[in-house]
Parts: sequence; structure tokens; C-alpha cells
Amino acid sequence: MIGYGTLMHDLQSMWMRWRGKEDPNQRLDASNSSGSGRFLALDNVSFQVRCGETLGIIGANGAGKSTLLKILSRITAPSSGRIIFSGRIASLLEVGTGFHLELTGRENIFMNGAILGMTRREILRKFDQIVDFSGVERFLDTPVKRYSSGMYVRLAFAVATHLDAEILLVDEVLAVGDTEFQKKCLGRMRNATQNEGRTVLFVSHNMEAVQRICNRIVLLEHGTMQLDTDHVSEAINRYSGMVLRSGEPYQWTNETGLYRDPLFTPIQIRLTDAQHNTLTELIHPDDDVYVEIEGTIEQPDSSLGVGYVLFTEGGVALFTTSQHDTISEKVSNPVTGSVTFISKLPTHWLHTGVYTLSLYVHQYRVRNLIDPSGQTVRITFRVEGVPGHSPYWEQPRLGYFAPVIPWTVTEGGFKLS
Repeated sequence: MIGYGTLMHDLQSMWMRWRGKEDPNQRLDASNSSGSGRFLALDNVSFQVRCGETLGIIGANGAGKSTLLKILSRITAPSSGRIIFSGRIASLLEVGTGFHLELTGRENIFMNGAILGMTRREILRKFDQIVDFSGVERFLDTPVKRYSSGMYVRLAFAVATHLDAEILLVDEVLAVGDTEFQKKCLGRMRNATQNEGRTVLFVSHNMEAVQRICNRIVLLEHGTMQLDTDHVSEAINRYSGMVLRSGEPYQWTNETGLYRDPLFTPIQIRLTDAQHNTLTELIHPDDDVYVEIEGTIEQPDSSLGVGYVLFTEGGVALFTTSQHDTISEKVSNPVTGSVTFISKLPTHWLHTGVYTLSLYVHQYRVRNLIDPSGQTVRITFRVEGVPGHSPYWEQPRLGYFAPVIPWTVTEGGFKLS
């Protein structure tokens, strides 16, 4: 059969059939997904987006969010179905796509702008705005291979958002920017919809950002659409329940290599027991739970801080901690190569509820390598039960924390001297 879209695919299919192998380009459906181990990345997903709307697309890893945006941006063609849109589309799906590591920031602005469809005259007209928004003017003539991940994504986002497009597709690109830049990006997207009439499709695991800028949510699970609603809080609560019942390990892995810096490149974060086994079940207040942050260090620096911020389900920061909080020779001395930072999670403080642990990496009083407010490099987990070492604590009490604090009782009243 001819007609897969390209000559290469047609020849590939003919060659594999001649060899008696499975056609790698066959249409995926229910009949062949189970037998061959292949699956539908998206199945019967259908929705409309109104002009000027900010649509949030949420779901657990593997739900089909990025695939959906790649189809909408025409990077990937669907095996069935169609997409109808009106207007110019700007996509920011993979951070820095179209950037050349050996070229300077200035040169990459022109090259990336051209890839996105901007003319040279248009780039020149908006050049100063792009540089000002990105905040990398001091390093404009430095090759981008020397940029930190935060600088890299700021420049990429700045170029993409200055394209005169009616539709903006954004896929989880705000995580590595610092707090100030994230506010600028969110403000830019709000302004694009409210004042410029643009349409934004926003994929993110940062529920706080989704809550702030989206007025409608599409919730995906295993490639199917579970919810399409204007009630943003309802969708976020349902998403939290889906993530926690999935039984997946409490861990985050830097699979795409997006987060990289010579001072510290994270490899993996996970919650473990005392034997370093990754946890998958509900956590109880009396459980011994440890936070393990694994990464690599190329340039040792004694000012490097690696830790985390613990957030409630509603986005309230409960506390911040890093390895610098404990002063010891082993913790303070800079090391190189592979390293793992380990600390015990104070589960005995926590009420029943859902929590988010967000990675925090910084140079003390210099800069944030990974800002925890993005809540993208994170682990979400649930604590169930009440502290067992109090005979009178039978149900949750008021407050964010649940400490069992020692008391003493003395006879008599206070004496005034």
C-alpha cells in the first residue's frame, strides 16, 4: 500500500514487508496495540479552542500532552483525524530547538527567528525587545554552549514569544528560569490573551502557573481525554488524584537533559526508605523516608547549595532546606564527579494530605540554578494517617504541621519577682 506521506516511509514499509517483518509505519489501533506492545499515544481526543483563550493541557507523564502539541504544531502527523486552525502558530515545545551551540546568542536570535518564520527585517525590528526580555545582554556575543540552562531557555522563550502569531503553543519551558523571569513569562502570556487577543495552549506540571493563567483545562490520561472544563480547580484536584493513584515510584529523572550546569547537573531525585529502595506507596507520619538528590559536578564551588522546598497541595511553601544547613567538612568541601545528597524527610511533622517536593539548586547569594517556585523538578506524594507516638492524636488538627512537642508540668503558679 502506498500513501504514508513520504517516499522514505513507503520504501521502508515495502522493505520490512518483503523481509516478513512488521510494518513500522502501520496505523496504530486497538487491534495491533496489544499484540505488538505498541500503543496509541492519543485516542479519540477532540476539542475546540476559542480565540483569545488560555487552555491548560495537564496530565501525568506519558499522558500524551507533548504528542498533542507536536501534532498541533504540525511536527507530527496524526494517523487519523484532522486539525483545523486559523492563524499563525508559534511553538515552543523543545527548549532551544534550532539553536546552534557554537553560535553566539546574537547569531542564534537571527537563526532561531528565521526557523520560526520571522523575516530578517522583523527580527531587526524586535531585536532589542528580545534581548531585553531575555536578560542575557551581557553575554549576547558569547557562544550559547557556555550559557546556563536558565539563560538558554530565557533566550529561546524570548525569541518565540516575539513572533507575531495568533496561536502560541508552550510545553513546560518555564521551569529553569528564576522566579523573576517566570513572572515575566506568565505576564507575557496573560498580556497576549487579554490585550492582544492571542490564543495560548499551555502544557505544564506546575499547577500554580496553570491556576494563574488558564481559564480552561483539558485533562489527559493514557492518551484519552478525561476532562474538558472551565472549572480549573476541579481539574487540578482530579489530576492530583490521578498522579497519586498511579503507583509510580516517587522519583524524578532528568531524562531530556534540559537541566544542566557545570556547577551541578541533576540526574535523579527520589524518596527512599533506609535501605535506599525507591518508595511507591502512601507515606505514613512515622515512616523513615529519605530524600536522595543525585547529580554530577564539573566545576566544584563551595557556594553551591543543593536541597528542596516542600509545598502543600495549594502551593504554600512549608520550609526550605539544603546541605549547607549542616556545617561539616564532608558537606562543605566541594567535590567533583558523581555525588548524592541525602537527608531525612521530617514526615512526623506532616498532616494527612498531598505535598510537592521541589528541587532547589543555587549559588549562595549569586544565582539560582534551579528555582523551586517552578515546581517542575518535583515529586508529588501523599501522607496518610496521624502521628502514632501521641496517644491522644486520633484525627488531623488545625495547622500545616503536626508536631508532637514535649511539655513539662509543674505544681503551683508563676512567681513574680
